[in-house]
Amino acid sequence: MKAGLVVDTHAVLWYLADDPALSVRAAAALDAITTAGGLIYVPAICLVEAIYLAEKGRIPGVALERLLFALEEPNARFVLAPLDWIVAMAVRGIARAAVPDLPDRVIAATAAALRLPLVTKDGRIRATNLETVW
Repeated sequence: MKAGLVVDTHAVLWYLADDPALSVRAAAALDAITTAGGLIYVPAICLVEAIYLAEKGRIPGVALERLLFALEEPNARFVLAPLDWIVAMAVRGIARAAVPDLPDRVIAATAAALRLPLVTKDGRIRATNLETVW
């Protein structure tokens, strides 16, 4: 596996939109990893969540389209990280009391399973023992 970073839903959407809601440190880390030839891993549940948020009108449709384009691009720096057995078992290591939202637990478990830092603003995830960037 190439070096990389895992992103949560908001982080990837903000990064693709060059949105100032993404911290300077997080944007710099994402830029640095791709410049170095690394990958940005997007947990599959983030794609599902982005579709859901676009359907509900909580994010603009263009945000979803940017994400889809980034994931479909040949030689992409964005890779869809599957929700597989390893990630499912890693969910058990993310305490529900600490991270009660299921999608957030799956995102955190994806980072744990890949043994990569997670780019997230989520304070609950950042309070766990996972390596995070914000």
